[in-house]
Amino acid sequence: MDSPTEMDFLFEVLRCPRTGQKLHEEGGRLVTEDGKLAYRMDHGIPVLLPDEVSEVLS
Repeated sequence: MDSPTEMDFLFEVLRCPRTGQKLHEEGGRLVTEDGKLAYRMDHGIPVLLPDEVSEVLS
């Protein structure tokens, strides 16, 4: 079993500023649990500004 990384810890505490949902990494961005909103990451740093959110197209 791998030891937890700093990113694992971040994913436990990071929340969407709009909905409060947990976030997970998907395709180089952070996506809400329901898969509707996504936040970009710049050089591995999450950009969690409400104005920077994009809706995920199904």
